[in-house]
Amino acid sequence: MEKRSTDSQVKGVSTGTTILAAVYDGGVVIGSDSRASIGGDYVSSKTINKLIQVHDRIFACIAGSLADAQAVTKAAKSHLSFHSVQMETPPLVVAAASVLKELCYRNKEELQAGFITAGWDRKNGPQVYVVSLGGMLISQPVTIAGSGSTYIYGYVDAKYKPNMSREQCLQFATNALALAMGRDNVSGGVVHLVVITEEGVEHVVVPGDKLPRFHDE
Repeated sequence: MEKRSTDSQVKGVSTGTTILAAVYDGGVVIGSDSRASIGGDYVSSKTINKLIQVHDRIFACIAGSLADAQAVTKAAKSHLSFHSVQMETPPLVVAAASVLKELCYRNKEELQAGFITAGWDRKNGPQVYVVSLGGMLISQPVTIAGSGSTYIYGYVDAKYKPNMSREQCLQFATNALALAMGRDNVSGGVVHLVVITEEGVEHVVVPGDKLPRFHDE
């Protein structure tokens, strides 16, 4: 038992997780569960908010090492704040995703963190970008990641529609996260959702006892 505890401490705290982002007609929804784990089998926290606001209408959702992800998002916030002052305009979503990509790529040997970046800007409207562990950047209308995502690829492929309404997209995101949390032992807690539109940002929290159930747990 002692050896297992030592191994877990070496691995550090990870957001063993399910994260998601989806574009709908007029905005984007980004969401996650709230658990953090150590060593992949011990849940160290049930109350982590993995949705990090890096600028007014841009959020990053984190997966991987919690310490690495927090360090990267802190650096990205500083960079984007300076950029917006220098340019006298809010940064584009792709610019924020590119900053995260560059930070991950330059430090790929040391970092174990990946991100979903989602937001709204006046040039391209609602957008979603995936930044992989090694610093690859991909634009997609909907994406999922984390340990729980392996359980819901079929659901996401079958249920996502690009022109959904706000309410439909929120329900889609909640259902997808609930399905993953029901199967993945290190995804769970509550569902954090953020809706990003031209009008602003709205935070939604769905408690665990209010999540939809699709099977006996």
